[in-house]
Amino acid sequence: MRSTSFFALIASTGILMSANTPAETPAKTEIATLGGGCFWCLEAVFERLPGVSKVESGYAGGKTKDPTYPEICTGTTGHAEVVQIYFDPKKIGYDQILSVFWQCHDPTTLNRQGNDFGTQYRSTIMPHDKGQTAIAEQSRKEWAKEFNRPIVTTMEPGKKFYKAEVNHQDYFRLNPGVPYCAFLIQPKLKALEDKKVIPAK
Repeated sequence: MRSTSFFALIASTGILMSANTPAETPAKTEIATLGGGCFWCLEAVFERLPGVSKVESGYAGGKTKDPTYPEICTGTTGHAEVVQIYFDPKKIGYDQILSVFWQCHDPTTLNRQGNDFGTQYRSTIMPHDKGQTAIAEQSRKEWAKEFNRPIVTTMEPGKKFYKAEVNHQDYFRLNPGVPYCAFLIQPKLKALEDKKVIPAK
C-alpha cells in the first residue's frame, strides 16, 4: 500500500493521476544458460549485448555439489563452465542470443575451445523451459548449415547453477591486461565487432 506521504508528494507537484492510467509494467527478465569454452570469454561477449542486464559465470551440468574452480579443472565433476545471461525479451530474443553464441565459439570441436580442453569446456545449451528448448533445437538445426563439420553442442537440462568464485566474475573487464584477456579475448571481441555480431565499444 502506498503511504499518505506518497500522495502528498504527488499533490505537491501538481501531477494528476487518473485511476485509469496504466501503471508501468516492470520489465520481465529471462535467463539463458550457455557453455562454450572458458566462461571469461563468454561473459565478455554477452555483457556487450543491448537488452542484457547481467551475466554471471558459473558451473552447471555436473554431479558435484558446490564445486570449486580447482575441482572443475580436473574434469571429474561433470560440470561445464557456463554463463547465465539475464535479458529482457522485449529488447533481445533468446534466438538472437543463440545467434551470437554460435558465432563466438566453435561448436564443432568436442570438449575443446582453442587450447582449453576437457569436458568442462564443452559446447552446451541448457534450456530453462520447453519454449527455450524448441528455439534452441531450431537454432542448432539452422546454424548447422553454416559449418563445414557437424555441430557437437549438447542440449542439457537447466540443472542447478553454481555461481563461480568472485574472482571469476567480470574477469575481462577487471583484468584486461592479463595475457589470456589481451591475447585471446580481446582479439575475439574485435573480430565479433568487425562482423557486427556485437556492438563496438
